[in-house]
Amino acid sequence: MTKPLPAKRYWLVGASEGLGRSLAEALDARGASLVLSARSEDRLKDLAAGMRDATVVPVDVTDPKSVSDAAQKAGDFDGFIYSVGAYEPMKSTEWNGDAARMMVATNITGCLNVLGEVVPRFVEKNTGHIALIGSLSGFRGLPGALGYGLSKAAVMHTAENLRIDLSKTDILIQRMNPGFIKTRLTEKNEFNMPQLMEPEAAADHVIRAIDKRTFSYSFPKPFSLMFTVGQHLPISWFQGLFKGLV
Repeated sequence: MTKPLPAKRYWLVGASEGLGRSLAEALDARGASLVLSARSEDRLKDLAAGMRDATVVPVDVTDPKSVSDAAQKAGDFDGFIYSVGAYEPMKSTEWNGDAARMMVATNITGCLNVLGEVVPRFVEKNTGHIALIGSLSGFRGLPGALGYGLSKAAVMHTAENLRIDLSKTDILIQRMNPGFIKTRLTEKNEFNMPQLMEPEAAADHVIRAIDKRTFSYSFPKPFSLMFTVGQHLPISWFQGLFKGLV
C-alpha cells in the first residue's frame, strides 16, 4: 500500500523545468493537488493541462511583490517545495558578478522571499510540509561552482534553521540534495558528470525521501557518499579529488 503524502495540496515553486517539472508529475500521480509556480506561464499551463488538479500561478521569486501576490493567488495549501535552481558555471579566475548576483538573488533571496509567505501560515496552523531542494555542491567548495555552491549551501543551512526552530511544531522540514540532473542547466557543463540522472529519476528519489520523512536525503549513491562523508575529511583531501577540474 502506498504511503500517504504528508500534505494534500503542494505549492511547488520551480515547476516549469527539470526536476521541478518531473516532481510535479510525480506528485500528481500520487494524488496531490498542486499550485504550480515559475516565471514561464506557458510552460506551467502546458504542464497543468494533463493533471488532475493543478492551478497555475506565475511568480518571479526575486520580486517580493510578485511573491506576495502569488501566495495570495495560491490560496490554501499545506505543502511547499522550493525547486528553483539558477546556475551558471563560474570559476574564481573567471569572475562574473552578474551571474553570481543572479544565482544568489534566485536561489537564496528568492527562497527566503517565498518562505516568508509560507512559514507564518504553517506556524499559525501548526501543520505543514516544507521541502527545500539543495545540492551535493552545497556540502563543500567545488571548482567552477562559485555562486551556485554557496547559494545551495545557504538553502541547505536554511532547512537546518527551520528544523530546529520548528521542532516543537507539527511542521515537517526536509531537504533533498541531488547530484547531477540532465537539464538545460547542466548542459552548460564541459566536464564529465558522474551518475548523471534524468529528471524523472531524480523526482523518484525526492518522492522516496518524502515517504521516508527523513530530514536530509542526498542522492544518487554511491556518488553522494563522496560528499556526505567528504564533508568530514580535511579540506585538502576532499578538494584533491577534483584537481583535474581546476
